[in-house]
Amino acid sequence: MTFVSDLEPKILWRYFDKILTIPRGSKNEDQMRQYVISEAEKHGLDYIKDDIGNVVVRKPASAGHENAAGIVIQAHLDMVNEKNSDVEFDFDKDALIPQLDGDFLSAKGTTLGSDNGIGVAAMLAIMSDTSLEHGPLEFLFTIDEETGLTGAQELGDNLLQGRQLLNLDTEEENSLCIGCAGGGDTRITVPVNRMAKPAGAVGLECKLTGLKGGHSGCEIHMQKGNAVKLMVRALYACSEEMKFNIVDIAGGDKHNAIPREAFATVVIDAAAKDNFISKIKAQMAAIAEEYKSVEPDFTFKVLDTEVSENVLDDASSQMLLNFAQAMPHGVIAMNYHIPGLVDTSTNFAKMTLNEDSIYVLMSSRSAFDSGMNAIRERIHAVAGLVGGKLEESDAYPGWEPNIDSRLLKVMKELYTKETGKEPEVGAIHAGLECGIIGAKYDGMDMISFGPQIDFPHSPDERVKIDTVDVFYKMLLKSLKALA
Repeated sequence: MTFVSDLEPKILWRYFDKILTIPRGSKNEDQMRQYVISEAEKHGLDYIKDDIGNVVVRKPASAGHENAAGIVIQAHLDMVNEKNSDVEFDFDKDALIPQLDGDFLSAKGTTLGSDNGIGVAAMLAIMSDTSLEHGPLEFLFTIDEETGLTGAQELGDNLLQGRQLLNLDTEEENSLCIGCAGGGDTRITVPVNRMAKPAGAVGLECKLTGLKGGHSGCEIHMQKGNAVKLMVRALYACSEEMKFNIVDIAGGDKHNAIPREAFATVVIDAAAKDNFISKIKAQMAAIAEEYKSVEPDFTFKVLDTEVSENVLDDASSQMLLNFAQAMPHGVIAMNYHIPGLVDTSTNFAKMTLNEDSIYVLMSSRSAFDSGMNAIRERIHAVAGLVGGKLEESDAYPGWEPNIDSRLLKVMKELYTKETGKEPEVGAIHAGLECGIIGAKYDGMDMISFGPQIDFPHSPDERVKIDTVDVFYKMLLKSLKALA
């Protein structure tokens, strides 16, 4: 155990300290699920594990509250595994290394997993605490939220008894979320042709690092740099003045993370090498100036490199740049009624170059089916211009706000009494499992809240320590008020 166990409230932080030692990347939740089950058994609680791997733990009401309406408390077991490129870390076996960052807790060089590990720790704490006052409780631990909301998508429609759901996956303090966007991914494969490296050509490796990245839903409106798009932008500008051939290009990883780093290898005639270096450095310097307020650690380097493999031919090199330059990224439409709320966006999440094809992953979100269809059709159109083949997942549903919610009324009163100020009530431009669960369970009253988590899905992720205490107190008080 680490210093984390001594933070307040200790009962929650001790569980989170344990969670830091358990591998739980998306689709690798087995050990985390087994730990939840072992805690249920330890405290004599009934549990069910469904076929996909979700777990529901049931805790009877405290004395005198047996007739209260049941409550479902929900969080996801998985985390986003992201690390800085210069960090040696094996997410399948290494324990995350916590560190204090002023008033925040973060991890050394990796994501912290406070999304949604703090929520999971809170649920485990409530499962273990026999002193609490509450009605019948169900603890829903879902899997694979981060890469496709798989656990919620595959959740049976007869597993839950309660019709009040407290989702613990909101990342802004003093905020009550009552709605979210829907979303879906598009995978694009575009054929390319290769040829032998031209005689007299030399290799150059371009590296763009130091960008903040972040959540492609919650932070897409912050205009952070997308490393892949910025690399393509600079290369495209160079291609208008000189000829070169692309050998490799890569950047991005998770569908819901804005790419932080991008790498490209090109070959160019030796006589034009210095001109290319001068041009691309000038382009990147101009881009860095544009983004200096949001990307202060923007770093670009060009290095000599040996190239022995085949390179993209002239047509494929230019086609790749045209295609990636034209593909949309970022905010597409803002909400007309709620200031600051994004309606529709898309994330150019990943690009890799294989021997005979380009692979691109796009992740789109919208509050409206029509908005989702429109941005996907735009992506289809760009891919169609270069003969791209599409693979597309079904979009998951959004969550329509209910301003007459009983949960909302209770939580607003509790927050105002505890903090002395009214909470912010609204919707988010991110995919919460509430939309999917609500579609399966008619009449489910839902609300989402949590502590302050900054820069989720990136190695800069951090949770504000004192907001965890407020969050946990609000959770316990809400259970008592609803009992």
